[in-house]
Amino acid sequence: MTTTDPSTGLLTDHYELTMLQAALRSGAASRRCVFEVFARRLPDGRRYGVVAGTGRLLDAIESFRFDEAEIADLRSRGVVDEATLDFLAGYRFHGDVWGYAEGDAYFPYSPILVVEADFAHGVILETVILSILNHDSAIASAASRMTGAAGTRPCIEMGSRRTHEEAAVAAARAAYIAGFASTSNLEAGRRHGVPTVGTSAHAFTLLHDDERTAFQAQVDALGASTTLLVDTYDVTEGVRTAVEVAGTGLGGVRLDSGDLVVQAKEVRDQLDSLGATSTRITVTSDLDEYAIAALAAAPVDGYGVGTRVVTGSGHPTASMVYKLVAREDESGAMIGVVKKSKDKQSVGGRKYALRRLDAHGIASAELIGVDELPEDDGEGVGDRELLVPLVRDGVVVGRETCTVAAARERHEASMAELPRSAHQLSAGRPAVETVFVTETP
Repeated sequence: MTTTDPSTGLLTDHYELTMLQAALRSGAASRRCVFEVFARRLPDGRRYGVVAGTGRLLDAIESFRFDEAEIADLRSRGVVDEATLDFLAGYRFHGDVWGYAEGDAYFPYSPILVVEADFAHGVILETVILSILNHDSAIASAASRMTGAAGTRPCIEMGSRRTHEEAAVAAARAAYIAGFASTSNLEAGRRHGVPTVGTSAHAFTLLHDDERTAFQAQVDALGASTTLLVDTYDVTEGVRTAVEVAGTGLGGVRLDSGDLVVQAKEVRDQLDSLGATSTRITVTSDLDEYAIAALAAAPVDGYGVGTRVVTGSGHPTASMVYKLVAREDESGAMIGVVKKSKDKQSVGGRKYALRRLDAHGIASAELIGVDELPEDDGEGVGDRELLVPLVRDGVVVGRETCTVAAARERHEASMAELPRSAHQLSAGRPAVETVFVTETP
């Protein structure tokens, strides 16, 4: 791999490198291994999760190296010995990675990512892999529930001010993959091509001597198709002033407080009575999937979602883990290894996954094969193989499956093949059962 991007080598935990040092010293570092990313369970009550961050992860793997600055820092702090520093100085991932296509649904114990490499090259990727997949998948999973509740009405991601500045960019990307129409974050637009939107905040209205002057300034600058924020003072008066200033061709109004269900109906009636029948109503104010669902019958045209989407709607991590599931023994054969700790069990062996689909193309089971791919039963529309190649011999080969456009399309197709129960917001069991073909967790 060659890259000019900043190194991601130190985006890791201290113990990844001390494990490496000990394994180099014992001679076990060169043993072939299989690592697997999975979630033992979904957040309480959730019925599916959405994989996101894979495209960002491939960039991070390409940039995972230890240049002179990183080596000097590790040496100055005495993190590892000179033999380990020598190894790290030449580190480039040279193994294979398979994974669920970005945007696809996943369930408990789905093998979301499979890393095949020797121990030394595979183990130190654990932290960066989990930090990306756990964050982005949590956002995409929440965003998917929100867009599902919104139906055909667009959702705008606008949570940049409620999270870390870099997390905001990643969150906008993940939300867009899961169906959001746009973001307020300009860096997400630049890096990832996510459409960006925005008009004004209450500060703009308060800056001017009165609401009419503020509205006139915005219309003069942005045109009558702009969206005016009408609840700085009195909503009814704000709507009236907005139409008087912009005319009946006013693009939209935004409501950011109060009882949004009641206000949306009152504003719609008022707009129609003033002749602004095509003016759209966008609502904001701490929305989540439940609030969006409650607004389904209201005359709302779009939703602006901030805090709840960038924090995973109460579940800011997908709780994925990175576990060694197989390794080379002294004879050179690959053997499964398992963790048996209470409530933290793993299943040994390299995993393969199929999604069983019925005659209508609806998923009925997540089939997980240990050491071999489960067989298609030949019924329905045909089972779908879930793991796609992402990295082969250290070279990224799956980038086309992880573009924002491809992931967004995959998410839409994946949602269409889930059973109806998956889209219910009430708490329930995973909508698709995970079945191990040769072993039970």
